[in-house]
Amino acid sequence: MHIALLAIAEAALLASALSVDTLAAGFAYGSKKIKIPFSSVMIINLICSSILGISLYAGAIVRRYLPGGLSLAVSFTILLIIGMIKLLDSITKSIIRKHNGIKKEISFSMLNFKLILNLYANPENADIDDSKAISSTEAAMLALSLSLDGIAIGLGAGLANANILAVFFWSLITDVIFIIFGRFIGNKAAQKLPFNISWLGGVVLIGLAVSKLL
Repeated sequence: MHIALLAIAEAALLASALSVDTLAAGFAYGSKKIKIPFSSVMIINLICSSILGISLYAGAIVRRYLPGGLSLAVSFTILLIIGMIKLLDSITKSIIRKHNGIKKEISFSMLNFKLILNLYANPENADIDDSKAISSTEAAMLALSLSLDGIAIGLGAGLANANILAVFFWSLITDVIFIIFGRFIGNKAAQKLPFNISWLGGVVLIGLAVSKLL
């Protein structure tokens, strides 16, 4: 029972750490008065959670072929590195902005990785057509950008034998709550307050990485 509760708590922390970016994105939209239809919220949620789930499953498969000590070491390394990157989030995103500026007239496709990187650095730019609402296509592109961290983190957590179903279902819950709540407080703040809490996700990931050594 105690082990099961720990697994659920770890799954909740992992999903919440990944959902911090959706909270920040929601805040950015709210502060710019950009609407996010519930259908777009669900597209973001399903794509992010599905990619995370697939990455977790891939990590679990790889773990079968690695010695226990090695799989834990790789998991620790991945979670620690991603955690450090998110702690230095503003620096990471400023580098992407500097070398990969976005233009509103850009035409995009599902394979436009440059656009995905730009949305990772500037999620509010997902409203490419200036409609003040996130369409289904724009939501899908945004979800792919938000999933960049999830791919690596899911792989690392899978190597550490994380509960795949628990993390997946927690992700379905936290993504929806965080993006709606983020937009709500962003709408109230209306650009009056700075909002960069990606470092919080980094702290959680580093904590999870260290817990693998205990």
